[in-house]
Parts: sequence; structure tokens; C-alpha cells
Amino acid sequence: MAKKDMALLIIDMINPLQFSEAGMLLNGMKQMIEPLADLIARARHKSVPIIYVNDNSGRWESDRDYLIHDALSGPGASVVRRILPNPSDYFIIKPKHSGFFATPLHALLHDLGIETIILTGVAGNICVLFTANDAYMRDYKLIIPQDCCVSNVKEDNEYALRMMNQVLGADTRAQAEIKL
Repeated sequence: MAKKDMALLIIDMINPLQFSEAGMLLNGMKQMIEPLADLIARARHKSVPIIYVNDNSGRWESDRDYLIHDALSGPGASVVRRILPNPSDYFIIKPKHSGFFATPLHALLHDLGIETIILTGVAGNICVLFTANDAYMRDYKLIIPQDCCVSNVKEDNEYALRMMNQVLGADTRAQAEIKL
């Protein structure tokens, strides 16, 4: 597959972690940061477009710089520092769970000629799952590396990955096994 046909989406990783179960999610984020950082580096090396899709945290006046600053001030700052977007990366702010809901994501993917989405991030059982479902409904091929997707609860993440594989046809191999 030609590199121009795929894009790497990073869901909600630029995250201030300001909610009650943030500690549980941060533990998972720390476990996935090495594989995700490696995948990002491989994607950049192969000129695969990287699209950060991030929650606006209920703050409608938020923008890329605000969200990055907020995340670097939170408990997950060391994780966020490892995967900060480059100026050439795309950054989309979403108001709800799916990266497609009320965002220009589909238009951007169409404009870039993307057919396959490599979907990563948090939380696997919520925002990654909802984005995967909407991508599937728009006929994108899905790759969701099992080591680049976490949820608050490990079993919930495993179930979400299994559903994305079985129902949405997603390839859920580890990121190192994915050819870019």
C-alpha cells in the first residue's frame, strides 16, 4: 500500500487528565507510550500524515496551543512530551467521542486521499471505538495497533479491540508488525 493512502490518527493523547479516573488511564498511557512514539517516528520517516484528534475538554475556545499547554501542565506531562505534534502534523479538535462528529476529519482524509486509517490513543473503549465505528461507516480500512490503544480498565480495552477486529474488520496487530 502506498504511503499516501494511509494516515495515523492519535486520539486524545494530548490530555490534561483532569477527571476522576485519570490515574487509571495514565497507567495505561505510560505502558503504550513507547510503541506509540515508535509508530509516530516510523510514520514521520515514511511521510505518513499524522493527525492528532483531541477532545476540547468542554472548553469551546480551546485551540491546539492551549490544549498542548494544558496537557503539559497535568499529571501526564511526561507522556505528552514524548508525542508532541510537529508543526507539519494536523490537529483537529473534537467536541464529543468520535473524531468524525462535528469535525473536518472526513474532509481532510478525503482531501489527502486516505483509504486506511491507523487509529491509536485513548480511551480504547470510548473515543477510539466511536471513531473506529464512524470510520468503518465511511468505508475506511482500519488498523488499530493493540499496543497503541488503552482504556481505564484493561478488560474493557481488550473487549473493545476484539469488537473492532470482529465487527469492524480492524487489523489489531502490534504496531511493530504494521508495514507503513
